[in-house]
Amino acid sequence: MLRIIHTGDVHLGARHDDLGEQAAAQRARQAAAFTAAVDLALSEKVDLFLIAGDLFDSNVQPRRTVEFVASQLKRLAASKIRSIIIPGTHDVYDRASVYRTYDLKAMAGSGPDDDLVTVLTPGRPSIHLVACDAVVHATVFPTKRAPHSPLRDVAAAVVATPATWQIGMVHGSISIPGKTERDEVVIGHGEIGGSGLHYLALGHWHSAQQGRAGEVSYAYSGAPEPVALHQDRAGKVLLVELDDTGGKRSVTIEERQVGRTRFEKAELDAATITSQPALLDSLTKRGDPDLVLDVRIVGVRPDELDLNLDEIESTLAPSYLKVRVRDMSLPALTEGALPPPDTIAGAFIRDLEARIAELESTPGADTGGRRSGEAAELRDALRLGRLLLAGHEVSL
Repeated sequence: MLRIIHTGDVHLGARHDDLGEQAAAQRARQAAAFTAAVDLALSEKVDLFLIAGDLFDSNVQPRRTVEFVASQLKRLAASKIRSIIIPGTHDVYDRASVYRTYDLKAMAGSGPDDDLVTVLTPGRPSIHLVACDAVVHATVFPTKRAPHSPLRDVAAAVVATPATWQIGMVHGSISIPGKTERDEVVIGHGEIGGSGLHYLALGHWHSAQQGRAGEVSYAYSGAPEPVALHQDRAGKVLLVELDDTGGKRSVTIEERQVGRTRFEKAELDAATITSQPALLDSLTKRGDPDLVLDVRIVGVRPDELDLNLDEIESTLAPSYLKVRVRDMSLPALTEGALPPPDTIAGAFIRDLEARIAELESTPGADTGGRRSGEAAELRDALRLGRLLLAGHEVSL
């Protein structure tokens, strides 16, 4: 059995300009998630540690960031866990590549005659790991945009280097018509199926996901810690097991959580909110610096409830990694004065209210729920009419 930790899109050194004062804390979370991935590899006693591109957010990195990575890879090497790294689209292998500037292999304590740390490059598209009876293939380009599919020559390379396990690594997108045409690196579903690989470790998409193309299992590990705060499927690495029992080969892929950032959505009934201070008190109590909270206020809003969303968000900001509050509630039917009865609007509203009252007050006439359903529809129509009269924008 061959056991692998598959990660990628760590984006160490990301600036996070949109986070302001929280940027440094998010960079620390990303570093902690990478450390947690290494911890997991050590505790699970895996054979390989794959980093499928964008380990660094850019090729301009302070030495301390590269030394941090080297220290983590050294921990793996000390336990004979082999690390294979490919450049991505952020840390592309161009003339300014961080992998040219720094000898990561040497910094991690891996010598020229061992295979404990390997960075695959345009000049070294594969490595045969004899101790693991595996070959890892990756077509790496010296430019951000690929001149052709990185899987173009993999099937031939698989045949040329026999081993029990054939593993591929690609940093790019699986082709989706109408969505990926402008991506820098694109591969086809059919190409994956015809590659001859047993497992394809993918990077570039920050959400963990997996699938099969023919006999080939493939997966995106996603970012081990969200790079943007809408990436609620990030925060994971993959534990992959390739087994060959009785001549029958199988691949199992298991997601493991390593990131600290959590995501939560909350719906609050406007009728239960007594005031803005009460709402602030309630939300502050559940504050968590690792939580991205999305609050939606729904239902019917009492006439007396007055909320300033910008003020609420700014007050709550120190208690959360990120918080968003949206008011999706509707005003009560009784809000505001009615137009005069001799106007079309006034007559229309009074007629609807009278019809609603008749439907709701007639005893024993609600056959199959039709009357209550009609009353609910009329109430929605009445609420919509009053919103329009009040000058609100309404999405239909």
